[in-house]
Amino acid sequence: PRRRGPGSREGVPGDPVLRAAWEELGPTTGVLYKEDNYIIMTTVDKEKYKCLLPLIASGNEEEEKDYKGPTPGELLEPLFKQSSCSYRIESYWTYEVCHGKHIRQYHEEKETGQKINIQEYYLGNMIMKNPLSEPGGSDLFLSLSQIPTKNIEGQMTPYYPVELGNGTPCSLRQNLPRSSTVMYICHPEAKHEILSVAEVTTCEYEVVILTPLLCNHPKYRFRASPVNDIFCQSLPGSPLKPHNLEQLEKQQEMLKMPFRRVKEEEMPSTKEEKFSSIHKPVAVGSHQLLTVGTTHISKLTDEQLIKEFLSGSYCFHGGVGWWKYEFCYGKYVHQYHEDKESGKTSVVVGTWSKEEHMEWSRKNAARTFYLREDGTQTVRMVSHFYGNGDVCDLTDKPRQVTVKLKCKESDSPHAVTIYMLEPHSCQYILGVESPVICKILDTADEYGLLSVPS
Repeated sequence: PRRRGPGSREGVPGDPVLRAAWEELGPTTGVLYKEDNYIIMTTVDKEKYKCLLPLIASGNEEEEKDYKGPTPGELLEPLFKQSSCSYRIESYWTYEVCHGKHIRQYHEEKETGQKINIQEYYLGNMIMKNPLSEPGGSDLFLSLSQIPTKNIEGQMTPYYPVELGNGTPCSLRQNLPRSSTVMYICHPEAKHEILSVAEVTTCEYEVVILTPLLCNHPKYRFRASPVNDIFCQSLPGSPLKPHNLEQLEKQQEMLKMPFRRVKEEEMPSTKEEKFSSIHKPVAVGSHQLLTVGTTHISKLTDEQLIKEFLSGSYCFHGGVGWWKYEFCYGKYVHQYHEDKESGKTSVVVGTWSKEEHMEWSRKNAARTFYLREDGTQTVRMVSHFYGNGDVCDLTDKPRQVTVKLKCKESDSPHAVTIYMLEPHSCQYILGVESPVICKILDTADEYGLLSVPS
C-alpha cells in the first residue's frame, strides 16, 4: 500500500516541497517526482535550495503501441498516386524525384541554333514494390522496432525507405544499373522537397525527402530532446529566489522595455527587410555552400515589389555569418561585411552586361522548363550571367556569378531564400528562390530576361 504523509490526499505527496511540485507539474505533464529523488543546491551567496529531479514517464511508447492507423506506405500513397515530382537545383546538376516512378539527374545546355542538349542519368526506377509496403510487411517491420534512422543535423531521425533500381548503367561498375534509396522523413511544414542527394557508394545513391504525410504516424514524428522542469524550493534561512537570479531577471526586463514601446510609425521604412528565420550552412553535393538565409519582405504590394525589383531599385539581401550578399537585378551582385570599427568591406562578385549575358545564354540554358499536368510547359527557373567582378587573388581573373532565379511556393508570399555556392575558385552560383519570382518567370524571353507582367 502507498504510504501517505500527514494531511495528504490519496495520490498526493505529503512532503510540502514534493506536494507543491506535484500540484504544479505532475498531474498534467506525465512527469513524476519522488521524495527521495532530490539534490540540495547551494549558490555562491550560501543560499540553499532543495531541488526535486523529474522521473520522466513518456507517453510516446504507449501511443506507438496503441497505434492502429494507416501504415507509412499507406500514408505516402497519395504522393505516389498524384505522380508529383520534387526538384533540387545545384550548381551544375538538377535532380528530379518523381515519387514512386524515378529519380533523374540532368544538365541542360543550349547549343548553337537554339538546340538544347540534355545530359541525363536515371539514378533509379520503380521496378519493384517496396517490401515494407507489401501486405503485412510494414506492420511486421514496425513491431520489431527496427525503423531505420539517419543523422539529420545531429539528430537521429526515423525514415521510411523506398528502393529504386534499374537506373542508367554505370561504367565504373561493369555497366551495372544505378540504384537509389529514397528516405522519406516527417517534417510538418515541408512540401515534399529534396533535402539532400548523396552518392554513398559508386553509382548507389541516398535521397532524403521531407514530407508532412509521415507525421501522422507516431513512430516517424520528430522527437526533440525532452526538457523537463526541476522544481526548487528555498530552505530555512534562504530567500525565495537567489539574489543573483532576481538581479538577472530585472536586467532582462529592462532590456525588453524599449522594444515594447516601438510604435508602427517608428518601424523601419517599407523597403527594409527583416530576417525571420535563418538556416544553418549545409553541404550541397561536393560543392561548398557558403550561406543560406530566408528573408521576409514587408509592406510592399506584389506589383510594387516586382516593378522595383526589375528596375534594380529594390535589392535582395541574404547570407549569415561573416559575409552577406546583395543582389540588384540588372545591376550587380556584391559580397560584403560590416564592422563597427572598420566599416563596410565590399567585394564585387559580378556586374551586369546585357551583351555579355546574351553571349553566355547562347552556350548555356537561360531558361529551365517543367511540364504541367495538362501537357503544357512553363518556366521554372531563369539563369543570368554577371561577369567582370573584382579580380580574384587566386586566379588573377575577374570574379563572375550565375544568378538562378527560381519559383518557390511558400506560405509567406514575400519570403526570399538566398544561397551562394562557389563550385570553382571565384566562380559563384547565387540561388534566389521566392513566390515573388513565380509571378514573373513566364515573362522570360529566349535569353531569360524578365519584364513586368501585363
